Amino acid sequence: MSEYKRKSLKEKLPPEALEHMKAAREEMRKSMETILPPGFLEHRRAARKEALLAFRSLIDAAIKKTEEKSKSA
Repeated sequence: MSEYKRKSLKEKLPPEALEHMKAAREEMRKSMETILPPGFLEHRRAARKEALLAFRSLIDAAIKKTEEKSKSA
């Protein structure tokens, strides 16, 4: 079976292109901050954290269930 390795974007693009993309992303972020209400970014960060904590609890529950099944088997 032949091994297929996908190249990452960093491997495909020249370093100069990556630097321009990084700068463009940063400028876009700055421009968005000027048009959004002041508390928006704080609330967005809090919402993201809560979503990640929800996923963590789902994963923890799945691990616990798997461990319980292996103990009873």
